[in-house]
Amino acid sequence: MDFELSEDQVALQEAARDLLDDRADHDHLRAHLASGEPMDRGLWRHMADQGWLGVAVGEELGGVGMTWVEASVLLEEVGRHAAPVPFLPSLLALAVLASADRPEKERVAELAGGERIGCVAWSKRPGAVVAASSGDRAALSGRIGPVDGAAVADLAVVATGDGVFCVDLSSVGRPAAEPAMDGTRALSWLVLDSTPAAALGGPELAAALLDLGALGTSAQMLGGAGRVLEMAAQYAKDRVQFGQPIGSFQAIKHRCADMVVDVEGMRSATWYGAWSISAAEPDAAIAASTAKVWCSDASKRVMASGLQVHGGIGFTWEHDLHLFMKRAQFEQSSFGDAAYHRQRLGTMLRERIAGGAGVF
Repeated sequence: MDFELSEDQVALQEAARDLLDDRADHDHLRAHLASGEPMDRGLWRHMADQGWLGVAVGEELGGVGMTWVEASVLLEEVGRHAAPVPFLPSLLALAVLASADRPEKERVAELAGGERIGCVAWSKRPGAVVAASSGDRAALSGRIGPVDGAAVADLAVVATGDGVFCVDLSSVGRPAAEPAMDGTRALSWLVLDSTPAAALGGPELAAALLDLGALGTSAQMLGGAGRVLEMAAQYAKDRVQFGQPIGSFQAIKHRCADMVVDVEGMRSATWYGAWSISAAEPDAAIAASTAKVWCSDASKRVMASGLQVHGGIGFTWEHDLHLFMKRAQFEQSSFGDAAYHRQRLGTMLRERIAGGAGVF
């Protein structure tokens, strides 16, 4: 089986990289950080115009009709550029609304076109949010976060132990952005106090949301780790110590080699997870959790090695390395950290064995 990207997917990747090279380069990122704005709305409009937001939604619902493989290609590029937009949160909210028991075509089309923005509130802590349901309506209570993009979102998809619900933030009010180390994201705590919400689906939809969230964060971590690897390799060629490039020293060579192994492992796990979900494979949840475990652990190692290769300059505000490190720290814990997904994998595999099936 060939797991390389197709010609069309490579063309999508190149087009995405061209756009982000132009609209999310160093100068644009620094200007955004200095502005204090929660997101880059100019970049958002360019992404919407390219059809990115509806990439994994059917054309009958106003989307482009591609799959989560193409979505992962875009997410990798977003992570590679530390793009200051809530792309993954809105993509996930759109996917859930499109898969809901009663999808609202108008709302889905607005999200796919970028007219509205979505976010997702998910917690591994049971009971973080409780729902008092009555038919297709519910009242939600609890505190959940940090939620990426809630400060600018029009609606929030909230996952609880009972299912998945939608809160209209444009009606009940958006939470303020909290101070955060990662200036490329608007992070907020979503506080719910008998807040009205619409029921979207039950535990199965919540599980599907977790799979997509794990995959999406893995793709963004892959992009960030790949960029840090490139930065470290280039710095190792340029930085001269004792009359020769530091990349000629064995300790630096080994670190860079380990980074390559980690990034390629992240790529294999992420692309397989994306294909499994897109093909509705029975083991898609296992593939998604496997990607999240590997990418969370590997991302930590790549960021640490990148910092060591850069030495003192890597600790400065002027260098972009810290932007990727801070984003990675958030993504490593989003939609469950490595420990959570190891436990989830153990539970799923144990159920398979109990049912008479093998692990593979």
